[in-house]
Amino acid sequence: MKLATLKNGTRDGRLVVVNDSVTRCSYADHIAPTLQAALDNWAEVAPKLQVLAESLSHDAVPSLRFHEHDAMSPLPRAYQWADGSAYVNHVELVRKARGAEMPDSFWTDPLMYQGGSDTFLGPRDPIVMGDEAWGIDMEGEVAVIVDDVPMGASVEQAREAIRLVMLVNDVSLRGLIPAELGKGFGFFQSKPSSAFSPVAVTPDSLGEAWDGGKLHLPLRVDLNGLPFGRADAGVDMTFDFGQLIAHAAKTRPLGAGTIIGSGTVSNKLDGGPGKPVADGGVGYSCIAEIRMIETINAGAPKTPFLKFGDEVRIEMLDKQGHSVFGAIEQKVEKAA
Repeated sequence: MKLATLKNGTRDGRLVVVNDSVTRCSYADHIAPTLQAALDNWAEVAPKLQVLAESLSHDAVPSLRFHEHDAMSPLPRAYQWADGSAYVNHVELVRKARGAEMPDSFWTDPLMYQGGSDTFLGPRDPIVMGDEAWGIDMEGEVAVIVDDVPMGASVEQAREAIRLVMLVNDVSLRGLIPAELGKGFGFFQSKPSSAFSPVAVTPDSLGEAWDGGKLHLPLRVDLNGLPFGRADAGVDMTFDFGQLIAHAAKTRPLGAGTIIGSGTVSNKLDGGPGKPVADGGVGYSCIAEIRMIETINAGAPKTPFLKFGDEVRIEMLDKQGHSVFGAIEQKVEKAA
């Protein structure tokens, strides 16, 4: 089952069920007005949404063309957005770029920060920033939305609480991060609004690509129409979603609708840090990584961070070449 939220002039939009090919949808607000409302009563609502989805697949209910430009993030705002860093290869490279050593504990204890969740961007909304000098970067990730998770939940309990899977562009401002982290109090200004894929998908609809805790498909990241990253989300993921969710719930319960991110999808290559798509590698899901590789190889980075006018596209295709979640496609624009 695939769900989306259409713009309707309100903060939380209108819930729709989307067909498998992400081309048509049916209004679902007679079942639940919003995705958050559905998640608040998932056990009762999900079977009704599934019936609607099956009817849509057989053209047995009224439907309309699904335009990704009309979609908000599946949850336009959420009670909580916590982003992990499950791909430790990415953590290691980015810390090296800041001149910071990586403790050994990062391989056994997940990193996680609590991001702003009140103003998510739509998947086709622009990334509006005040200054290119802030070091604007995209970060292609996978995320899950969970049901209620009790405090102290086991990894298995955490996996069973996953209700939906989606993609993320976790926008980062690399130029602001070092000074902000230097204060010893975490991210804030350096982590502006994130954008999520047009569609959120139930794990059962992902088939063999979903193993209960990881999504085994390449994440396609394009920059200005050219391949930038093709890293497989199921490879080199040190902590799966069950582990990330259990980590988040160690000292508090998680409410239905909490979003947990994987962190930037990142693959090694033959034990090394990888190489660009143009050179036969799987590339990178953020610019910071390729800048670190350039620094390792040539002593200095040459790839700039995002400039005004740049366009980023993040998508995932199934083995038949069909879009699973629709595409995040954003242009970087200067704030008025």
